[in-house]
Amino acid sequence: MNDKQKAQLEEQIEELESVRGRHTELVTVLIPVDFNIHSVTKQLEAERSTADNIKSKQTRSAVTDAIDLIVRTLKATKKTPVNGLALYAGNISEKEGVQDMKLWAIEPPKPLRIRMYRCDQTFVTQPLKDMLQTDEIFGLVVIDRQEATIGLLEGKQIKVLRHLTSGVPSKVRAGGQCLSPDTLIETKEGKKKIKDLKIGEKIKALDIKNNKIIFTKCINKWNNLKENCLEIFTKDKKLICSGDHIIFIHNIQDNNLIEVFAENISPKAMVMNSNLKNEIISKINKINWKLELIDIETECKNFFANNLLVHNSSQRFARVTEGLAKEFFRRTSEAMKELFFDLPRLKGILVGGPIPTKDEFLEDGLLVTKLKEKVIAVKDIGYVDEHGLKLLVEASQEDIAEQEIIKEKKIVEEFFMTLGKYPEKTAYGEERTKTALERGAVYKLLISNKLAKSKIAEFEKMAIDMGTEVIMVSDETPEGEQFLNMTKGLGAILRFQIE
Repeated sequence: MNDKQKAQLEEQIEELESVRGRHTELVTVLIPVDFNIHSVTKQLEAERSTADNIKSKQTRSAVTDAIDLIVRTLKATKKTPVNGLALYAGNISEKEGVQDMKLWAIEPPKPLRIRMYRCDQTFVTQPLKDMLQTDEIFGLVVIDRQEATIGLLEGKQIKVLRHLTSGVPSKVRAGGQCLSPDTLIETKEGKKKIKDLKIGEKIKALDIKNNKIIFTKCINKWNNLKENCLEIFTKDKKLICSGDHIIFIHNIQDNNLIEVFAENISPKAMVMNSNLKNEIISKINKINWKLELIDIETECKNFFANNLLVHNSSQRFARVTEGLAKEFFRRTSEAMKELFFDLPRLKGILVGGPIPTKDEFLEDGLLVTKLKEKVIAVKDIGYVDEHGLKLLVEASQEDIAEQEIIKEKKIVEEFFMTLGKYPEKTAYGEERTKTALERGAVYKLLISNKLAKSKIAEFEKMAIDMGTEVIMVSDETPEGEQFLNMTKGLGAILRFQIE
């Protein structure tokens, strides 16, 4: 929608909203894109019959006449226009008992998506007012270390484009990856439950570098209440642990052991037992209630739990989570590049999330420079789902509005800069601007929205006939106010000098 279409629609809406019926006698009919216009005609003919039952003679006459006026217009229209059709009809007379029927048939500049028939004291103009929202779009990203949601803001509509997850466990205390209290640990004195293990005892572990069994000292032990726990089964073993416990998985491709969070393990993965043999995980069950669990720390940072090799280093846990987070930031950046990079109308990007994750993402997420430069707002948001996108938009209203002001300020600044350096390449005031338009010399025409509507329409028509870009300038900024005061509402940047 160009500035002329926007100004015309604003004027039509203002006129429609100035009309008020004495009763529910003003008729609104909205026909969406691709809807069968003949079906609407049939519906209105049926509504016409219903309107004959209205008790008030004056209201009945006003409604039936309005419907007849709309039906005649529809029958003369072969098919629904490309963007739909908005029809308004009613008695606009201000005198009691006098009828002055008027019809507005508006082909909107943007696709109409709503279907409506309504009789009321006022016309329904909100669907048209929504079209006055900017054509430009904003990218939306809300992110923490576990999830990210990417979306778009188009006008007032928020669209979710993609949801990503990281596999990074929720924040826990150091060494917070835990096991069931009944988990069996093998000590030099035999097997015992982990709840009975004492700090200082030596337990079976693996010297990974030399691939041999050793006994390592338990140097710490603590209890934790955990959610999101799992039961992991092999052929004859079961391990109950928290989802964030690190387990060694055999990587067949490279024939080595890799560290994986339990919640990211899939059935058929292979784990190592205390005989240094691989066992296949047959099944994994989720436990949907909180469990009291126990964790220990050993000198060599691993041990065998129920004869299966597990990790227990809080430092390693932190390194693994950090690595997963960085990889997640990279994937989110790649998704943003895929979704946003080639969007011609992308005005800016809004980023939200908890402190400090969103800032870490912008610093470490490898976001391409073109998109990073488009970030216009970074907000503290506690949600990273669709609701988080809505909160991000609400928190960024001033930033979004500022972009429209910045765009307008840049054009006005361009006018004044040209006026200062190359005054012969500018024109202002009604007479000189009109002359420049008539000679086809105008490159950009600036019109203050405080100018009389008849003058706006006159100069817009001249500009469009000459293929000239029209920019409407508000008086809501110091630059816009200065432009109005100096030019009396009309100014132009010229293609070439005029005498």
